[in-house]
Amino acid sequence: MSWLDRLAENVDELRRAGRLQQHGRSAEALPILDGVLAVATDPTTRAYALVQRFGVLINLGRAADFAAAMTNADNAVREIPDPYLRGQMHAFAALGAHLERNLDRGVTHLVQASRALAAVREHDSETAWGWHDLAMAYSYLGFHGHALTAIEQARQVGLAVGIAPEIFAAPGIRLRNAVSLDHQGDTDGCLRVLRDIDAELVRYVAIGAEHLRPGSRAAYGYSLARRAALGEETGADAAGWLTGGGDSIRTRDLRHLGTVCLTLATGKPELALSMLDSVPVSAEILGAAEPARLRSICHAAAGDHAAAHAADRYAFRLAAQRIDRLRDGYLDGVAARLDAQETQRDAGRYGDETLTDPLTGLPNRRQLERYVATMLARGERAAIGVCDLVGFTEVNARHGRHCGDLVLQRIAGVLSRVMRRGDFVARFAGDEFVVVLPGAAAAQAAEVSRRITAATKAENWQILVPGTPISLAAGWSEVGANGRTLSAALAAAAAARLPSRPLTEMI
Repeated sequence: MSWLDRLAENVDELRRAGRLQQHGRSAEALPILDGVLAVATDPTTRAYALVQRFGVLINLGRAADFAAAMTNADNAVREIPDPYLRGQMHAFAALGAHLERNLDRGVTHLVQASRALAAVREHDSETAWGWHDLAMAYSYLGFHGHALTAIEQARQVGLAVGIAPEIFAAPGIRLRNAVSLDHQGDTDGCLRVLRDIDAELVRYVAIGAEHLRPGSRAAYGYSLARRAALGEETGADAAGWLTGGGDSIRTRDLRHLGTVCLTLATGKPELALSMLDSVPVSAEILGAAEPARLRSICHAAAGDHAAAHAADRYAFRLAAQRIDRLRDGYLDGVAARLDAQETQRDAGRYGDETLTDPLTGLPNRRQLERYVATMLARGERAAIGVCDLVGFTEVNARHGRHCGDLVLQRIAGVLSRVMRRGDFVARFAGDEFVVVLPGAAAAQAAEVSRRITAATKAENWQILVPGTPISLAAGWSEVGANGRTLSAALAAAAAARLPSRPLTEMI
């Protein structure tokens, strides 16, 4: 049964609006969703319609309406304990933040979307589309590796419910990766990716391209045109693939820039330059550097190598600015985490001391139990790790309890430092700590475990407690999976503890 089949009202209308969106006809989907919202009273139906309406406005590029649409969708989703709806809403919100050039907010929504979709237990076509939209958001924000992982998840979920793999071809993900390489000076790498996209299109045409989505047509067309602009001939009709791609701002920009590339490929660089200047394109579709890079190619073809060099330098500078914004976002995230830890310690000192461990400033067992209970009530699941200190008894025996307290504080700092944004760390009892990774699977837990082990080994314990090496024994389990409670998950994780060795599986 599809997720939509569980709704109480307007299922046929919502399904029709969804098909229109998938075929690049967002302008036609909008009045259908507005009609549903005018009559629907079921909270889940309204939440779904509001989320889809938010996505339609993003596809149409109606930035002035983003804030109100997101607020309405967010408020509705908060009332519905459904991880799919939360994941879909945050994926759209990440795309909206990208179009508004708010990278930090976009990254936050990406993390929230990924965790929510990972918590979905029953996969269906709606979940597959949720992963697809998350992949698009990752790609637009420049996280190409994460985008490829998410689109593969969409394909796997889609295959399980009978969706043809070419539905989730998503050539735009690799296209953005290709032009990003070119912007940074790796034109050979760009061409390799473009050739792969061309080869994929040949395979899909051979089996029948009727399943390809209109948005994919535009991306395939631009890939072919961009390759032609770089001097490589292709056997496919790039101009034909650039047509019929739907009404989104993305399709319109790809069609215009693709026509520029084809004009350049036919030996008319001056005309291509004038076309670039005649129609502005969004900097968010292929990156702000793409028009500058095309200008450089046009100038080079026209024999104006000084202008080509200047345009290339400008394109490279624009690409570098994006990397700088990512670094700034990382630094801001670290600062925010430190501020949150300090606020948490202040709350422990001056607020509700029953929820905070006074020695380390971490949440205590009671706050852990509240946190997990709230998470389970929302229908989410998480990886849960139990870590205790190896060598701690000897520290207390040889150096006294004061040094033991210093070691506990140092370990608390290590754990807080290596956690991902949104993870939860608590001091459970004595020298035992618990970490909770919302939405994480075994692979993510293994990676965090490796980071914990490496960070613990990197500490200079010889200065703090000479002659008494410190390590961590860590075991992992899942909470919320198959109805597993916190106590059962803690027991399973404790039984799986292995000293100084990251686990690759959870039990």
